[in-house]
Amino acid sequence: MSESRRPRRSTESGYACGDETRSKIIDAAIYLFGQHGFAGASTRDIAMRAGVNAPALQYYFDNKEGVYRACVETIADEALQTLGPALSQARQLLERDVPVRALIDAYIDLQCTIADLMFMKGRETDRRLFFAREQAGGEPAIGSQILRERLRAPMNKVSAALLARITGRSEQDPVTVVRMFSLVGQFLAFHTARESMLSLLGWSDIDGENAEFVKANVSAQTRTLLEAWHREDKSARR
Repeated sequence: MSESRRPRRSTESGYACGDETRSKIIDAAIYLFGQHGFAGASTRDIAMRAGVNAPALQYYFDNKEGVYRACVETIADEALQTLGPALSQARQLLERDVPVRALIDAYIDLQCTIADLMFMKGRETDRRLFFAREQAGGEPAIGSQILRERLRAPMNKVSAALLARITGRSEQDPVTVVRMFSLVGQFLAFHTARESMLSLLGWSDIDGENAEFVKANVSAQTRTLLEAWHREDKSARR
């Protein structure tokens, strides 16, 4: 567990249910940082939404920057819990000499797992807005650094390695990198342009059968592209 996620003081000192209180503060902060950005979300508003007094934020996190860091670490941990099995399976396949079809299946499985994160019911709106502001820039740099090191780097490394094996290009080849981000973008569009997509399809949400419909169609597109890129590599080798 990282230092900022560890309770700063024993609950014997007067703050009972420390983990529960920290979680309430983090959830409230993710919502407000997503709605108003780091600069626009005050510690007073975070405390009020969490149902705690303002000194509790300093007690657990030192300052607003500490709260923001804890939010990012929480989001990264949640994502890795979901992505972990798919990443592990892909790494095992990459260590072996397996058919290209198995590598394509692993890529699509990882892609669908990422989609599951995007479509997850419950607190997805808060996290989507938080991510959008972090990606747009202007938020504390520590957020992008943590997400890059703990989440994006391992995910991109595995994705690029799979693509390299499938297409015969190196992981560092700009074509591999562009293809990797374009494939992720298929699902990301449903995440960032959610309201437009829901309006066009006449849906109220992306869940249940709707989520499976999107995943099935995007997966079919991905399989077609991966198989075509693999055939290009085979033709080039002749």
